[in-house]
Amino acid sequence: MKKPLRIVVICLIVVVAIGIIFFPKIKALFVKDKDEAPVMASPQQQTLSVNAQVINYSTLTDIFRTKGLLIPDEDVELTFETSGKIVKIYFNEGAEVTKGELLAKVNDETLQAELTKLEAQLPLAEEKVYRQKALFEKDAVSQESYEMVATELEKLKADIDLIKARINQTELRAPFDGVVGLRQVSEGAYASPTTVVTNLTKIKPLKLEFSVNEKQASDIRPGKMLNFTIENDLSVYQARVYAVESKLDEKTLSLKARALYDNPGGKLQPGRSATIEITMDEIHNTLVIPAAATLAEMGQSIAYIYKDGKARQVKVKRGARTSADVQIVEGLHVGDTVLVTGVMQLRDGMPVTINRLEIDDVIETDK
Repeated sequence: MKKPLRIVVICLIVVVAIGIIFFPKIKALFVKDKDEAPVMASPQQQTLSVNAQVINYSTLTDIFRTKGLLIPDEDVELTFETSGKIVKIYFNEGAEVTKGELLAKVNDETLQAELTKLEAQLPLAEEKVYRQKALFEKDAVSQESYEMVATELEKLKADIDLIKARINQTELRAPFDGVVGLRQVSEGAYASPTTVVTNLTKIKPLKLEFSVNEKQASDIRPGKMLNFTIENDLSVYQARVYAVESKLDEKTLSLKARALYDNPGGKLQPGRSATIEITMDEIHNTLVIPAAATLAEMGQSIAYIYKDGKARQVKVKRGARTSADVQIVEGLHVGDTVLVTGVMQLRDGMPVTINRLEIDDVIETDK
């Protein structure tokens, strides 16, 4: 046998001998590892930590939230009804004024002179009518003569009233109680009916304008109370709906409404946005659980209760619901411990531990 071939044969014999000696030990090692491999628990054997709630009779409150805008009860730009030079401004900027208060005036000297002239003619005209009437009653003058002087008197009175009306147009008076804004003109300036002197705003009360969607439209009626808050203000204010638009907006399918807030002391200013809460409905003495504690499965609603350390699936019938809670009309009873977290992972019969238990608004935590 050639030397290279002899070396190969010897190597093979050595390898086989080593394998025969160490094979049992290698086999035992692999078998041991296989036997000691961890066994995965089935979903029913896993223990899930959840929060729970012991249910009792309570009230389900359906609250609709939206945004609104505070607007003044009245708001107007004040202008003169006639043209002329402004001779006096009587108001202070930002001050409160009352209805009828004189705010500014334009020159009326010519009109005052005309009024004086006409009023000077009035006694003579009245005396003339008095004499003509006495003569007419004695048939000393014709009825036509008497009616002529009587007409002249009435014409003079009408001219006086016309001048007085023109004088009134030279005065700018507050049309309602309110707060005047900043002055836009100065004394000595020429004003016309298009010249804005200032703004007048009535802020007591204030109007709160808001919109509700199609679903809530039928429940918003005059007299409905609502609460609202203002940013950076911890107070909660109340207002009453006083007017509702006659139809839904065709583009947004929303209904515009307005509420009235008395605004005592003028604390709130128009133009501020408000967060509005309207109680749409209240159901008393009913079972209520968090909406997240129920699931829709195979066309049915289910929930899980805690019993003997395990989650038990129950079929429930839901009633009214809000964004956070749901009314249960069938399937649960007072005193049931409902699992309110981890519902998506729960299975009927799965072991669970309660991390937090809520009872009558008191939260207890397991230690």
